[in-house]
Amino acid sequence: MRLAAIVVLLALFGLSEIPHAQNPTSSLRSRQIIAQQRVLLERKMAEKGFGWGAYLFIRIFKAEGVLEVWLKHGGCYKRFKTYPICTYGGKGVGPKTRQGDGRAPEGFYYVTHRQMNPYSGYHLAFNLGYPNAYDRFHGRTGGALMVHGRCVSIGCYAMTNQAIEQIYTLADAALRSGQPFFRVHIFPFHMTERNIRQHRSSRWTDFWRNLKGGYDWFLTHRYFPPNVVIKKGRYSFESANGRS
Repeated sequence: MRLAAIVVLLALFGLSEIPHAQNPTSSLRSRQIIAQQRVLLERKMAEKGFGWGAYLFIRIFKAEGVLEVWLKHGGCYKRFKTYPICTYGGKGVGPKTRQGDGRAPEGFYYVTHRQMNPYSGYHLAFNLGYPNAYDRFHGRTGGALMVHGRCVSIGCYAMTNQAIEQIYTLADAALRSGQPFFRVHIFPFHMTERNIRQHRSSRWTDFWRNLKGGYDWFLTHRYFPPNVVIKKGRYSFESANGRS
């Protein structure tokens, strides 16, 4: 790998080493659930042209209350399924800023095998990795922000058990098939100019316009998410260099 690409990846993750593809930990319960869900999901994936273990990308929209699962097909990602979010922390849109505010994050996150939790008390879960480098730069605090089941939340994105079983199964399959991490992009709403203008009195307008850069990148670069780096306290978007 070229040195420049390595530097970009290190800047993205804020780690001392680049994440490698490794298998997630499993539990008896998660293995049973995955075996059951694979029967249904593999057939539905085949109908849409996806192979088992296709690389995964997730988008979340708060106002619309949906979680989108995109799977890689050829040189881009295609939407596989949209799941309703059962509930999430806080009221209305706006990012999480501090421990105990009860709000759910907005921004750009990624999940490695270490963040998958097959033992979760909320059925199944994966940790979003909040606070990320942007959050830390701006002094945001808190932790253990998840996507999980059981339809209850004080700051996480809670799904029905059936939904998290399918999402978790697809994530587990992607990681076991070689994807080193999957990206989770979280927006307050679909980042159209009309929606942003409707919220122009919000204190978060500048932050949301920054998020719009990543939203637009995905739409204009053949449905492939960017690397997200932090420059002068703002999100910046660069070519993903073929990784995930």
